Amino acid sequence: MDKSAHNVSQEKTGRPRPASRRVVRWTPLAAATALAVSLCLPDAVLSRVRPRPARLDRVPPIVTHEPSVSAEAATLIDVDTGRILYEKAPDRRMLIASLTKIITGWIAVRSGKLDETVTVSPDAARQEGSSIYLAPGERQTLRALTYGMMLRSGNDAATAIAEFLSGTTAAFAGQMNAQVRGLGLTHSHFTNPHGLDDPQHYSTAHDMAVITRTALRDPLFRRIVGTKHYSMPWPGEKWSRELKNKNKLLWMMPGADGVKTGYTRKSGRCLASSATQDGHQVALIVLRDGNDWVDSARLLTYGLTAYERRNVAQFVHREYRAKVRYGLAADVRLLPRGALVFPLHRDETAAVVDRVERLRTLVAPVRAGQVAGYVQYSLHGQVIGRLPLAAAQDVKAKGLFGRLKELFF
Repeated sequence: MDKSAHNVSQEKTGRPRPASRRVVRWTPLAAATALAVSLCLPDAVLSRVRPRPARLDRVPPIVTHEPSVSAEAATLIDVDTGRILYEKAPDRRMLIASLTKIITGWIAVRSGKLDETVTVSPDAARQEGSSIYLAPGERQTLRALTYGMMLRSGNDAATAIAEFLSGTTAAFAGQMNAQVRGLGLTHSHFTNPHGLDDPQHYSTAHDMAVITRTALRDPLFRRIVGTKHYSMPWPGEKWSRELKNKNKLLWMMPGADGVKTGYTRKSGRCLASSATQDGHQVALIVLRDGNDWVDSARLLTYGLTAYERRNVAQFVHREYRAKVRYGLAADVRLLPRGALVFPLHRDETAAVVDRVERLRTLVAPVRAGQVAGYVQYSLHGQVIGRLPLAAAQDVKAKGLFGRLKELFF
């Protein structure tokens, strides 16, 4: 389910109802009215019944020190490199509510079937919880259903996606678990495509951060979760479903570009968010966080301003040389070729350590750019990556007499 209420009676009180499996029969007019109410009113209603503990406009534009947050668990990750920038109880097993739909959406995008038509089953149409009011037998593209699921958190859309791709929601859950295991994650298990509470449906802040980072590296997934508005067809009606993304950060924080809201009574407020600045993207998971919008804005800002994408080779001031046989020079200076860009905190550039690997003796003539070995870079004992070491200039070969002299004397 999601953070805001999804039927009229919930919106009047601001309190989510316990889940119910009672089937409601919608007339076209009632469905249209309910959808309009769910799209337009929940934020205003909820703001009257529960004052926000802080405001996003009070989040400073630069955060260089690790902020404190009220989330029970949180993980901040660099999307490009996968480096963890912040953690709080990262491996605590928790309910994740509609953050589950990140995995469902990722699988849908990767299926290659987004433009195929899905026929909504009765089971999908009557799925409890958050809804975009799909009707039994309604036909929608997988693409439209994915937008409906990611922007408005439709559990009916998630169920229709799962049934279309795997036949049943149980079979789709098996596919979800296989995908997560393929990422090397061992603290997650899923039983459904939407995130309704189940004792065997759980994850961690760390696992969800890795999943979210992986999904965001797909350009189409990234575009979907960063979409503010989407017009979804409504067969049989004169109007379309006009969907507005529930993620307030898209409007309230510069650079915000994803990802998914989540809420059930048992899970509490959950948020997967992301933001990009000057090509640097970070993603964040906060679980059971009553101040999720502000905490997320602070942590995303921290990731973007306390950490800078730097070429780590610039911070190792050491000269590399390789021996040269039969050359007019006995050795040649080597330079790292290319750049190894990595997010570094302002205070840790001096902690970058290098180690030369597989250095070999070159035989003249040597051409500038010829590789003689590699240099490996580490930070706090963890390998960042490696770059080739290449000759900085040409080295001409000796003549025949010089070669013979070197060979025998």
